[in-house]
Amino acid sequence: MASEERGDRLSHLDASGKARMVDIGEKTATRREARAEALVSMSPPTIELLTSGRLPKGEALPAARIAGIAAAKRTPELIPLCHPLRIDSVTVDFEVDPQASEVRVETAVRATDRTGVEMEALVAAAVAALTIYDMCKAVERGVEITSLRLVHKSGGKSGTWERN
Repeated sequence: MASEERGDRLSHLDASGKARMVDIGEKTATRREARAEALVSMSPPTIELLTSGRLPKGEALPAARIAGIAAAKRTPELIPLCHPLRIDSVTVDFEVDPQASEVRVETAVRATDRTGVEMEALVAAAVAALTIYDMCKAVERGVEITSLRLVHKSGGKSGTWERN
């Protein structure tokens, strides 16, 4: 069961079982951080075009970085029960592994607020990965996005969590 349960009901459900946004008004603002990642796999010829900047749509990684940052800031518009947050920083980085023919998208989001930034980090990673897909699809439809996952969160009452 989720750690956000209160008694015998889930925090995002009201007494009658309807979805609701959790009231965080009484929570203390603390420093929050979350990191997420996604993998984008493609063929060796496509990874070569990506790393050399010769994709038909242009430079994919700079476009994906901007898309990920913008997506983190718009998370409450995409995920219905997310609170708008005062994001302090968003980073989107890439680790290209030509031997594995994949790109690891790594995001980090920081805020000083009353709720966590896990969803913002995940949305940033997902949209950055989707942008890479979009920019590569003209040369390869089989590009695959996998392993979208949270790898770290810190701050708030529940403290720090790290993926093993």
